[in-house]
Amino acid sequence: MTYLFDFDGTLVDSMPIYIDTMLQILEDFDIDYPEDIVKIITPLGTQGTADYYIELGVPLTREEIIERMGRGMVEAYFTRIPAKEGVIETLRVLKDRGDRLNVLTASPHITLDACLKRLGIFDWFDHVWSCDDFATTKADPEIYKQAAGKMGVPVEDVLFLDDNLNAIRTAQAAGMQVCGVYDASSEAYEMEMRAVSGRYVKNFRELFA
Repeated sequence: MTYLFDFDGTLVDSMPIYIDTMLQILEDFDIDYPEDIVKIITPLGTQGTADYYIELGVPLTREEIIERMGRGMVEAYFTRIPAKEGVIETLRVLKDRGDRLNVLTASPHITLDACLKRLGIFDWFDHVWSCDDFATTKADPEIYKQAAGKMGVPVEDVLFLDDNLNAIRTAQAAGMQVCGVYDASSEAYEMEMRAVSGRYVKNFRELFA
C-alpha cells in the first residue's frame, strides 16, 4: 500500500501552535478574517497563505509574512512538538510490512524536516514534500496527481490521510483514496469528513481495524 500523509494535525500535534502563529499575524494588523480561516489556510502552504493574507489586507510583502510565520514556529518544531498518539508505532508497523510512506504538507522544509528528524522518523518516508516543492497548494487537485507520478503509482492506488476537510475533498477529486484524521482543530468538521471520505480515524492505531 502507498500512503501519503499530511503533517500538521495528522502526524504531529502542532495545530495549536500553527493556528496561534498564523492568526497572530492577522491580529497584529487588526485584519478581519472568516470564521473558517483555519480550514481555508491549512492546505495553502506558507506562500499560498501569505498571498491570501495580502488579499485580506496585511500590509507586508509575501517574504515578510513568511518570515513572521517561521519566526513564530521554528523553536516549537525544533524542540517540542510531539507526534500524535499512535503515530510512531503505526508507521513502524506499516514500514516493517513493506508499505510505502510519504508526506505532503503545507509546512516548509525548515520546520517539517527538523521535526521529523527529531522524532526519529524522517528516514522512514520515501518522500517528504512541502507544497513549496510543487509550486502549488493542497487546494489544487494537480498536486496529488503530481505526487502520485513522482511515487510511480496510479493516483487511485494512494491512500491520503489528512485532518483538513478541504484537503480531503481535493485529494478525492484528484482520484486518491482518502481517510480523515481527527484533530481538535478540525473537530467541527468531523461529520463532513466522514461523509466525504467514508473512513475516519481518531487514532492511527485504527488504521489496522
